[in-house]
Amino acid sequence: MSNSNQHVPAIVIGRLPLYLRALTQLSSEGRRVTSSQELSEKLGFSSAQIRKDLSYFGEFGKQGTGYEIEFLEKSLREILKVHHVWDMVLVGAGDLGHALANYGGFETRGFSIVAIFDANPIKIGTRLGDWRVQPMEEIRVTLRDKKIQVAIIAVPAAAAQTVADELVEGGVRAILNYAPTTLSVPPRVKVYHIDPVAGLQSMTYYL
Repeated sequence: MSNSNQHVPAIVIGRLPLYLRALTQLSSEGRRVTSSQELSEKLGFSSAQIRKDLSYFGEFGKQGTGYEIEFLEKSLREILKVHHVWDMVLVGAGDLGHALANYGGFETRGFSIVAIFDANPIKIGTRLGDWRVQPMEEIRVTLRDKKIQVAIIAVPAAAAQTVADELVEGGVRAILNYAPTTLSVPPRVKVYHIDPVAGLQSMTYYL
């Protein structure tokens, strides 16, 4: 299995978590073997595309027998580096922040919120789930002390760039951005944008 994703297209990396999710579901059903055709039917990608994507990282299947689910699932976790749990911070204790803090699916898929921050004095010091909301003034020290590299931004668009700057200064290398704005960060920092409205607008084109 190749450990380098230097030449792997970003769109391929983006599909790997979908393959992993499908494999985890099959495993929970007691399945031991699957095929690119079955994954194709579950995910909507062609079986040829799935085989090509996986071939960037090695040979996982056998002709006529398909993929061993446990082995492929383990391999994808290692490729995506989610075979251990990543600590991360959440910035924004509003309605979206509450939903994210209460979401139970992070740890089972490799991520754990360890601190929550907000700039609103009314929210600072209050409890959000298992966490006390901390002031933004503490974020850099927390990031460096805990060596955190992953963060979620769930603040209004106008505040998102300032938050991103603080995260970058604190050593964060990966940002999941829910704010409906594009962030400017150094090339070493990866940003993934989630904008529900943009998603809706792209769908209504087809209606």
